[in-house]
Amino acid sequence: MKPNNSLLYISIMAKNDIITVFCFGQEIGRLGFDENQQKSSFQYNPDFLQSDRFHNLFPATGILKRTPQVQVFSQYNSETFRGLPPMIADSLPDVFGNIIFKKWMESGNKEFNKISVIEQLAYVADRGMGALEYCPSKELPPSASIDLTEIIAVLKEVLQAKDEQHESTLNHEALLNIFKIGSSAGGARPKILISEHKTYGEIIPGDLNHSSEYNHYLIKLHLDDELGYSREVIEYCYYLTAIRLGISMMPSKLIEQKHFATLRFDRQEGKKKHVLTATGLTGWDYQSPKDSSYENLFELALFLKVPYRDIEELFKRMVFNVVFFNSDDHLKNHSFIYDEEQDKWNISPAYDITYSLNPLMNYTRTSRALSINGKRVDITLEDVLTIAETFTIKNPKKVIQEIQDAIVYWNDQANELNLPATIIQSVQRDFVRLIEDFDTSAG
Repeated sequence: MKPNNSLLYISIMAKNDIITVFCFGQEIGRLGFDENQQKSSFQYNPDFLQSDRFHNLFPATGILKRTPQVQVFSQYNSETFRGLPPMIADSLPDVFGNIIFKKWMESGNKEFNKISVIEQLAYVADRGMGALEYCPSKELPPSASIDLTEIIAVLKEVLQAKDEQHESTLNHEALLNIFKIGSSAGGARPKILISEHKTYGEIIPGDLNHSSEYNHYLIKLHLDDELGYSREVIEYCYYLTAIRLGISMMPSKLIEQKHFATLRFDRQEGKKKHVLTATGLTGWDYQSPKDSSYENLFELALFLKVPYRDIEELFKRMVFNVVFFNSDDHLKNHSFIYDEEQDKWNISPAYDITYSLNPLMNYTRTSRALSINGKRVDITLEDVLTIAETFTIKNPKKVIQEIQDAIVYWNDQANELNLPATIIQSVQRDFVRLIEDFDTSAG
């Protein structure tokens, strides 16, 4: 008699160490985690495999095999993956989300360090970025409305408590609202998820609603007026420049002239979209230089069989990041979006394109997150053209020149947005002119 793999899987793990993974309303499989051995296990639901749907949901990048057998993962023990398969680890909160998670847990007299990754996924439940969902979930009471002023006040106290190591006076309910809309947004800077009604303008928490009646935003909040400038306004200036150059980004805007709001590409036409970062797709740790290169990113795009226009788009983004000195272009800042109807992947709209350093400080030498032609500093025209030749980019010098010409446009926008002159000058000093005969009068 053939053994039942599902029953075998359940029998070898404690019940509360297993969570079920869903996508597009279908049970994909079950995930287990052994705290003692710090390793995880995944098993596809046999019904999902037999359904013959979504073959490319988790592409065959050497991590998950499309097989009914239990698959064990013991090699992903870094801070990035926390023992989980990379495509699942993509769902965990990043730096800022973990700060909020920790503070909320402590406000309820719970120790954050004793929360397992499985339990953390249970809190993510169906609230996370992308389309993956986790069950059983931790039930959270609903929130009725969003008060941006109150949220900012709470976040300021949370971050102050983190920096100064003093006891926070925030109550559990106030932190709950922030936790639900802030812990899944990802990244290191303060972010929240909201949904704005297209007709009435009503703003509600963006953790659960994905109705087509709403616009779904990720908002990066400006919290520190004492800085004398807004990093979010700088990012908006980068956004305006990028879309002028034809780089694909989601429509974005400034709120109160200081908070950066961008429509989410994982919520479209009332549906959740399955999205994975380059790190989630491959297991390349974005915090390690080992696999962090643009060459690898191009190879991944080719492996996923994206259309040639996506390869051209990736080249344009690379050049933009070099010229405008976005050095924090790591592997989690590049994502791919799954087309469930066609069972295909495409490059996602660009995001987190901005000046990533502090313009109030002087840096003697800054290393890029992704190498180009084996280099992380002093990138030259030759380095960029080597990439272009390797991946058959048409008219690369024309692309480079057009992006360099946009420096003047960036400067105009920065002035129109009333960024301080000292900040504009500091940022511009780091811009890279790959083509030396760049005409500074060009617009």
